[in-house]
Amino acid sequence: MPRRTAAVLVTLIALVAAWRLVTPQDTTGVRGQLTFLRAQLDDGAAQDAQQLFPEGYFFLHALYGLAHVDLGRTAADPAEDAREARWALARLESPAGREPFDAGLAPAYGVFYQGWTNWLRGGVLSLGPDPALRREFESASAALATAFDAAPTPYLAAYPGQAWPVDSTVAVASLRLHDKLLPPRYAGTVGRWLAGARQRLDPATGLLPHTVDPVSGAPTSVARGTSQSIIQRFLVDVDPAFARSQYQRFRALFVVRPLRLGPAVREYPVGTDGPADVDSGPLPLGVSLSATTVTLGAAAVQGDGRLAGALANYGELIGVPVSTPWSKRYAVGVLPIGDAFLAWSKTARPWVAAQPAPLPPGVNRVWRLPLLAALALIVLLSWLPVARRGGVKNSVRAEISSGSAFWGFFRF
Repeated sequence: MPRRTAAVLVTLIALVAAWRLVTPQDTTGVRGQLTFLRAQLDDGAAQDAQQLFPEGYFFLHALYGLAHVDLGRTAADPAEDAREARWALARLESPAGREPFDAGLAPAYGVFYQGWTNWLRGGVLSLGPDPALRREFESASAALATAFDAAPTPYLAAYPGQAWPVDSTVAVASLRLHDKLLPPRYAGTVGRWLAGARQRLDPATGLLPHTVDPVSGAPTSVARGTSQSIIQRFLVDVDPAFARSQYQRFRALFVVRPLRLGPAVREYPVGTDGPADVDSGPLPLGVSLSATTVTLGAAAVQGDGRLAGALANYGELIGVPVSTPWSKRYAVGVLPIGDAFLAWSKTARPWVAAQPAPLPPGVNRVWRLPLLAALALIVLLSWLPVARRGGVKNSVRAEISSGSAFWGFFRF
C-alpha cells in the first residue's frame, strides 16, 4: 500500500508539472502575486531585500508599482492599480528610497534612481490626470534631459565613478514617455543619446555594454544577460528599429537550452564565461535565473511570443508556485524580489511604442518533449515496484494505462 500511495502521489505531481508545461500562460496569476507582495512589503520585505543587494528596497517597491501600472493600463477601472502604484512611488521618493544614492550626482541621486522613479511617475500619470504629479514629472524629466545634454557620454553615473548603460536606457525611455503623455520636448536629447550609444557598442557582441567608463562612455566589460534583459525591455520604447536589431542579437547570443531542456538566458554570451555576482546570482551551466525571468518581459514587448510563452511555462515548472484563493508566490515565497521581477515581466507591454510585429520563432515547438518524456519516465518508474508486486499481467496493464493516460492528456 505505501508503494501504491507513493506512485499515485508521484503521478499526480507529474501531471500537474506537465499541465504547467503545456498550458498557455496569461496574467491572471499576477494579481495574486501582487497581493502576496503587498503583504510582504507591509511586513518589511523591502528592508530585508536591502540586505541582499544595494537596490533591494528600491527595486521591490518599483517593480510592485510598475506591475500595477501595467495591469491598470488595460483594466476597466484602473483606480486600485493607480492607488497601489502611487503608494510604491511614495516609497521611492522617501528618505529610505533615496538612502543608497548620492545627492551630489547629476542628476541628483544618480541616473539609476532618477530613471526608474521617473518611469514609474510617468506610468502613474498615464492612469489618470494629476496636476501635482504632472509638475513633478515635468521637473524630473527636465533635470534628466539637462544632465544628458551636458554630459560628454550617453551614459550617466548611477553611483560616483560608476556607470551602467542599462540605467541610462531606462532614463531615456522616461523622456520618451514624457513626450507621449505631454507636449513633446526631448526628441533632440533622445536622438543624441541614440547616436552616442550606437558609437559605443560592446565590440564583442554589438550590444550595449554592461559597464562603461563614466567619463568617456567607452565599454569596460562585455554585454551581460542581467543588464541586457532590462535594456531589451526598455529600448523598444526609445527606438523600435534599433531595439529590434539589438534584441535579435541578444537572443542569438544569450538564449540557450542547457542540457536540451527549457530555454534559459546566459549571463555571458555563448562561448564566454565569467564570475557570478549579486545581480546575476549563481550561474549553473552559465545561466542566470534573474536574467531568464526578466527576458520573459523583453520577449513579450518584442513580439517574441514563442519565447515569452516558453519562459513562462518553464518558470511554472521549476518555480514551484504555490497558490491560494487570494495569493500566489513562487519558490514558496522565500525570495519576494524574485516574485516582483516575475510579476513585472508577466505584465510586459510597450508604454510608448506600438506593439512590434511578431518575430520569427527562436524556440522550436517541441522544446517541451524532453521534459514531458522525463516526467512520463518518472511515472512509469514509480509504478514499477507496484507492478512487480502485483504480477506481470497487472504490471504491464498498469504501466501501459498510466503512460497512455499521461501522453493522451497532454497531447499537443
